[in-house]
Amino acid sequence: MTLRTARPAPGRRTRWKTALGVFLTALMLFPVYWMFNVSLTRTEDMRADPPHWFPWNPTFEGYGDVLRDQLPALGTSLGIGLGCVALTLLISAPAGFALAKLLRRGRGAVSFVLLVAQMIPSVVMAIGFYAVYVRLGWINSVWGLIVADSTIAVPFAVMVLAAFMSGIPSELMQAARIDGAGTWRTFVWVVLPLGRNAVLTVSLFSFLWAWSDFIFASTLDRNGDAVPITLGIYAYIGNNTTEWNSIMATAVVASVPAAVLLVVAQRFVAGGVTAGAVKD
Repeated sequence: MTLRTARPAPGRRTRWKTALGVFLTALMLFPVYWMFNVSLTRTEDMRADPPHWFPWNPTFEGYGDVLRDQLPALGTSLGIGLGCVALTLLISAPAGFALAKLLRRGRGAVSFVLLVAQMIPSVVMAIGFYAVYVRLGWINSVWGLIVADSTIAVPFAVMVLAAFMSGIPSELMQAARIDGAGTWRTFVWVVLPLGRNAVLTVSLFSFLWAWSDFIFASTLDRNGDAVPITLGIYAYIGNNTTEWNSIMATAVVASVPAAVLLVVAQRFVAGGVTAGAVKD
């Protein structure tokens, strides 16, 4: 006689997994909620004990400060992010194509160098950039931040694009050459349209890296006339007082573009990140 272990019903198993998923999601999103809660909390209620878990008596002074003071910083961050995307694609797309389809020898060495480049701490790179920018006169300039942020995005972008382009059938490129297209025209009119998901993934991550950068901004653009939003937050931090509701309101507003981009582009990102992972 054999004993069989009772197994939970499929419905109970699904409910248990759903409850666990909801709990873990709520746990991870709690800092986001607390940021929003503090952005609506009055200054006199900041040190309440116990703290206010809900904004029972909300104030929108912090958001008023954002609209009054931080719009130029938001515009600067937007310009830096778009500039970083443009520069990253301008460099990484041809480099990824060359690494995937044109480079016959040394492909592994180049990939290893790109991987190592991503391991260099940003603070080390910022110190090097500062020494170079002092000589070039690029300190406190938007263009300097665009170039610096692109150095973080380019190695990742080259590896993602090269992984995708290596999976494009060589027959398509040969057909383009038979029709009279050269290497550059084949890249522009055949390879890039097929790599839409990878290009969008690279663009999204490049923008997010530039949008959220603090190390390069605080090192290279500390006293500039145009500062990104990550430095604009410091306007509310003083020696004696700190305007926490304004700080958190700025953080909430600065998080909206990133959240919207992630929601809109998530289906393209899934395809771009896994590009080249499976070969036919």
